[in-house]
Amino acid sequence: MTEELNREAVGIPPMLDDLQLDDQGLGPELSHDISLEMTEVVGLSQSQIVRRRFFRHRGAMISLAVLIFIILLAVTSVGWGPIPGWWKYSYNELVPQTTNDGKPTLSLRPAFLGGSGIMLGEHPFGVDNELGKDMFAQTMRGVQTSLAVIFVLGILSTSIGVVIGSLSGYYGRFVDSALMRLTDVVIVLPLLVITAVAGFALDLGGIWPVAVALGVFTWTGLARLVRAEFLTLRQREFVDAARVANASDRRIIFKHILPNTVGTIIVSTTLLMGAGILTEAALGFLGFGVRAPEVSLGTLVNAYDGAYETRPWLFIWPGVFVIAIVLCLQFIGDGLRDAFDPRQKRVPKRKDLERGRSDAFDPDAVVFDEPRTTQ
Repeated sequence: MTEELNREAVGIPPMLDDLQLDDQGLGPELSHDISLEMTEVVGLSQSQIVRRRFFRHRGAMISLAVLIFIILLAVTSVGWGPIPGWWKYSYNELVPQTTNDGKPTLSLRPAFLGGSGIMLGEHPFGVDNELGKDMFAQTMRGVQTSLAVIFVLGILSTSIGVVIGSLSGYYGRFVDSALMRLTDVVIVLPLLVITAVAGFALDLGGIWPVAVALGVFTWTGLARLVRAEFLTLRQREFVDAARVANASDRRIIFKHILPNTVGTIIVSTTLLMGAGILTEAALGFLGFGVRAPEVSLGTLVNAYDGAYETRPWLFIWPGVFVIAIVLCLQFIGDGLRDAFDPRQKRVPKRKDLERGRSDAFDPDAVVFDEPRTTQ
């Protein structure tokens, strides 16, 4: 069983166990592909293998860089808490009206291509002349608010989902039935309606109340995934060995089973955060999300949806950042899924094939890592 876990950890496809090998071993193409994969992961720990696979995912790395850039731009431009901002306008500051109908001054076309040069200008995202607001400052504050909401949502929903899913999957029987019926009740509740009604009834319109309200009702999917993983892993030999060694239920759950579900948890959390920013935007669009004087991307989209035909820049820029953040989170989640999935196998490059076409696969030369369990 230990060898089976190690073969999965380094990425050997399970189908190899069913192959009937003759005296000459594996076929030349299959043996070469596996030898290339094994050469890169032999001697590495599980965390090193996951990190290497994640860094190879171009979409995830580009998305991570873009997301970090958005966070740094939003935090440093208008400031956050003790961090001062370098932008000259605040999101709640009145600015003078402009003579160009508040059009954006952002220019991305160099002068040698016939443009005005690369510059931000006085108001890069335009100005709302009716309210006297700088849209760059408004959008950056909206990005800060939306990111704070989804990060709190991710932490809260992950904590609740992991605890409920772990207890339900490990103990089963009455505990499983009670917790899953609770999960079913929360699932059938319409999220937008319940959150909107709770916010309106309790007069909750700040950043943190909205984040907590969303986190309380978005853990159900993660709880079901964690429960399914626990139902599978609790029957494995390393869990039986821990029970024979008189390990407590708490130690078995948190030291033996839960580390083997971390891939599912991380991927589900990133996807949940991507959906959370859309939910927050929908609440803001309906008028039940973050309330004035605070702004979020959803409230900005809601406030300027009627200006799309006459002043589209007021509506487009908050929408662009909503789409960018959601796409970044989705691609990062996709990269984490590929990194934590032991069945993922890298396709060798042409230069690797040409360099080692004559290499043979030697099973005796492979050193497997220890399983990811703590005795």
